[in-house]
Amino acid sequence: MAIALALISAIVYGVSDYSGGRATRSKPVLAVTMVALCTGLLVSVTLVAIMRDPFPAGADVAWSAAAGCMSLVGGAAFYAALAGGAMTVVAPVTAVISAVVPLAVGVAGGDRPSPLAASGILIAIVAVALVSGISGRVAQPTPRRVALLAVLAGVGFGLLFVFLARTSDDAGLWPILIAQSTSIPILTAVVIVRRVRFTGFPHRHRLAMVAGALAVTANVCYLLATREGLLSLVAVITAMYPASTVALATIVDGERLSRSQVAGLGLVLVALGMVTAGA
Repeated sequence: MAIALALISAIVYGVSDYSGGRATRSKPVLAVTMVALCTGLLVSVTLVAIMRDPFPAGADVAWSAAAGCMSLVGGAAFYAALAGGAMTVVAPVTAVISAVVPLAVGVAGGDRPSPLAASGILIAIVAVALVSGISGRVAQPTPRRVALLAVLAGVGFGLLFVFLARTSDDAGLWPILIAQSTSIPILTAVVIVRRVRFTGFPHRHRLAMVAGALAVTANVCYLLATREGLLSLVAVITAMYPASTVALATIVDGERLSRSQVAGLGLVLVALGMVTAGA
């Protein structure tokens, strides 16, 4: 079940990132991030109300709040990177970092995947690196600023994965709502200072709203997956989300893939099979 939930999370994350990336091409990054977070908050409130989970303990609240801060850092940096670089490069670079961070934390904390699963994890990281265009040429050059933003986004998302995994099972879906509630006031202050305008709301912000709703859905699947399986396995599978982002960017936007990127997509499937079998 953990593997299936992580895979669903990866697919939904990828579609969310594609939607958010497309939105930043016509709207300010902060506006897109704000609309996405507010939409996610509404979805989170609805889910918690439906589940009727009791309010969590102090430690769970702290981890959830920390996750919210990292979500804001990762999301803002990621959208900013997508606004200035090719989606087929930015998303996978971010994913490599976001996979390595929780993997290191999980192993340091005592995770011991089977030899087959461990081999699959290593192949998955190589696969995502190949998809990122680390070997071979890609259609568009990536400026250093965009690359640094992608790395920052990866660290933010990686710590988001770690902090959400630290919450207890008794917390239910509250960690998702608390994370959203923590990040929105911070971003609101930035939006006010920067005097960001939300012209054409809501019909011209539909992609940002879709991105926010899907991000929360992906977070829920990831949170449930960490409660069923090892952090090192779940996080790496979730970090395969660039596969769906790249697929959409290629099909819809016509972004071209190099041979190494195509090979990387193939290795994603191999890695997934090995991790599933080894789990």
